[in-house]
Amino acid sequence: MINPLSLPVPETPLYNHRLPDIEQWLQDQGCAQDPEELHHWQIRRPSWCADLWLDIEALTVVYQPSQGADESASVKRAFKYSLSRQDVEDAIFSGP
Repeated sequence: MINPLSLPVPETPLYNHRLPDIEQWLQDQGCAQDPEELHHWQIRRPSWCADLWLDIEALTVVYQPSQGADESASVKRAFKYSLSRQDVEDAIFSGP
């Protein structure tokens, strides 16, 4: 778990966070890192799941359709690192 005192305030843009802090923040949100593609993370919640990628210019999220749903129902979003950690957290982890 992240020591809240080690992170910048939640209103700070993600680009002002160290990579290890972003990775720990994702783990604290319940995300699991792909051991072979370290920039790829997954999150599973009871009503949805998503793949996250720490890309060069943005954090990209693809929400997967629920079981039995049409595969075209996936939703892709990209969040620039200039957004605050709080805004990204609120947007991603509230689900599709």
